[in-house]
Amino acid sequence: MNFEQQRRHFQKAIQDVSKPSFEKLAVEVFRWQALHNPTYAQYLKLLQVNPQNVVHLSQIPCLPINFFKHKSIKTGHWTAETVFSSSGTTQQRPSQHEVRSTDWYLENTVRGFKSFYGDPKDYCFLALLPSYLERSGSSLVLMAEHFIQRSQYQDSGFFLHDFEALAQRIKKLKQEHVPTVLLGVSFGLLDFIEDHQIDFKDLIVMETGGMKGRRKEMTRQELHLPIQSAFGIDVIHSEYGMTELFSQAYSLGQGLFRTMNSMHILIRDVTDPFEVLSTGRHGAINIIDLANLDTCCFIATDDLGIQHENGRFEILGRLDGSEMRGCNLMVL
Repeated sequence: MNFEQQRRHFQKAIQDVSKPSFEKLAVEVFRWQALHNPTYAQYLKLLQVNPQNVVHLSQIPCLPINFFKHKSIKTGHWTAETVFSSSGTTQQRPSQHEVRSTDWYLENTVRGFKSFYGDPKDYCFLALLPSYLERSGSSLVLMAEHFIQRSQYQDSGFFLHDFEALAQRIKKLKQEHVPTVLLGVSFGLLDFIEDHQIDFKDLIVMETGGMKGRRKEMTRQELHLPIQSAFGIDVIHSEYGMTELFSQAYSLGQGLFRTMNSMHILIRDVTDPFEVLSTGRHGAINIIDLANLDTCCFIATDDLGIQHENGRFEILGRLDGSEMRGCNLMVL
């Protein structure tokens, strides 16, 4: 098969991937990207890694996430439809994730949401994403916009600073018994509940993390408890994603995340980036995201975490010295 035929073959396999078939497919994609991704190939060469000798997930070297700040990360030769960029202060250099196909990204976000909640069309989506909406290049905004457009409910939409309009919309949806997701950045949700308390026990409140310098960093409990109280709900859901990824993980409560089928988490030692730790040990998070087919699927993030035996994982904060970014979750 030529390059494009191989790409289509992998796309189909990624759409159908299951947890049992993940490792075999990941190794195949790794060898393909090692051959066709110049930046990743150079990195592997410097590490003296022969791709043909890699047979397990734990043997695959993950590209440090900072490479997205300084390099063009591409598998193959193509022109980007758009570029996802990370948020940050003016002193920070943003990550740049070149996107060959926005359709591929959006199809994957729908697959991920479906695996936890069902089809997005069956929910009304209310997006409270100040700061994300006020800049270009946000993958989160593109995902939210797609879910809003896909929704069967005309009340779906973005809310920037009009908290009164958002409150009235939530009350209307409660009265009409509409399945509703309120997707919000953490500081936006806290700002909203300062003036609005709406008891809506069936509402799914999904926070994306990140104070972005608007408020002090908080523990998960400090963030979640007042929001739960304000809406009369038992749990806060969470979405975990980032500029450099095409897949998402979701927590349906208690900050315990599960990955969609195209995504896998490994924990590495903070003092030895090539040592993968066993379940239950704290370390830095490596992410294998097969949907990153056109860039690099193997990313060493700056997030700290712990993986549990049931496949769930927690985010524990950031590595010391890492730049704080918009989608960073709270330190526990």
